[in-house]
Amino acid sequence: MALAIADEPQISVQRAAFAATIGNMLEFYDFITYSFFAVEIGRTFFPAQSAYGSLMLSLATFGAGFVTRPIGGIVLGIYSDRVGRRPAMLLSFALMGVAILTIALTPSYATIGLAAPIIVILARMVQGFALGGEVGPTTAYLLEIASPENRALVVAWQPTSQEIAATAGALVGVVLSRAMAPEALDAYGWRIAFLIGAACLPVGLWMRSSLPETVIPDASKEEARTSHLVLAGRHIRLIVLALMILASGTISTYVTQYMTTYAKTTLHVAADLAFTVSVVSNGLQIAGAILGGWLADRYGRKPVMVWPQLAVLVLTYPAFLWIVNAPGAWSLLFGFGLLSAIGSLPYTAFYAAFTEALPQEIRGGVFATIYAVAIASFGGTAQLVVTWLLHVSGDPLAPSWYLLVAAAAGLVAMALIPETAPAKIGRVELNKRTA
Repeated sequence: MALAIADEPQISVQRAAFAATIGNMLEFYDFITYSFFAVEIGRTFFPAQSAYGSLMLSLATFGAGFVTRPIGGIVLGIYSDRVGRRPAMLLSFALMGVAILTIALTPSYATIGLAAPIIVILARMVQGFALGGEVGPTTAYLLEIASPENRALVVAWQPTSQEIAATAGALVGVVLSRAMAPEALDAYGWRIAFLIGAACLPVGLWMRSSLPETVIPDASKEEARTSHLVLAGRHIRLIVLALMILASGTISTYVTQYMTTYAKTTLHVAADLAFTVSVVSNGLQIAGAILGGWLADRYGRKPVMVWPQLAVLVLTYPAFLWIVNAPGAWSLLFGFGLLSAIGSLPYTAFYAAFTEALPQEIRGGVFATIYAVAIASFGGTAQLVVTWLLHVSGDPLAPSWYLLVAAAAGLVAMALIPETAPAKIGRVELNKRTA
């Protein structure tokens, strides 16, 4: 299937989808890489009297990127609605690349002193700004290049690309940590991991520069003369529901990323098994995201959101109970793997439903802002909350409590969000909503 818009060149939907989601891949690759090498990064840029102090400073710098995400979501999201998806995606990708290269190439504290941590903190803030404006425009673009019958499946490449990159980042981290001596890893090994991600920058910029544009500004339309804030206000109920769903999904994602640490430190299983659980979980989420998109196109957005989310709500506590009482390969791989697979189904359907329900004039900005706010508020705190719950309760089942509350809130919102699938409401009505 080929895509050609206005005077733009013809390009396949598959290639356009890959070019649009390459920024998400770089985002999650960097996320996993920074998490994996937080100790080494701390020693390089944040020397302290204790290893704990150095690590905490490193993690605080990682968290600095969350602060600027909502700002990037507002600025770049609105920019994509006013000027076009392609220039917004090019700008966010370029800023992201500059930030990653800056972190990888900044000399250590021992070499340039206080300038080193300052540069790294600023780079993380620039990166957060870029990432905040990445997801909204790309999700809107994926929806807009797809045919109505396949929109959810094309949008599925948003979460799929994230899981692929997370898996790649984990694999690169493990390979480098096993292939290099600890001294070499501290000195330059972690930089290699970042530079591997940065290697995709030229290709990504080239691919995005050739994308056809989907936003054709039309000053004659009433919406074009109306502010983003006024238009968004007309969809406030939808936005609140979307924020609840994204908060639920964000908590689930970041607690999932914590499970490797949880398996090692709380359940005391072997590191190899903990890593295997992470890889298997990511693989199942890749399959679940694609399957969720396929099902949402055929049976509607709401059934694919509500029923899997209900299953997650019912299965979370029993799965954790099994994992805690009998920690091992079977319980971790099957119990946690089952939750990962089922839990990944609803969010592709949600991405499609939310973007379809918004008019194009505010689609990129609203999605980017709500997504960035959810990530900054709940993603940046999820692992801290779980660690705190484990500490104050002493109960290894504590992560399941947080997941249950998040899943329940997400289920309520999913049940209330409007259906937008052509299979349910018809193409004519859908075109009126998305025009």
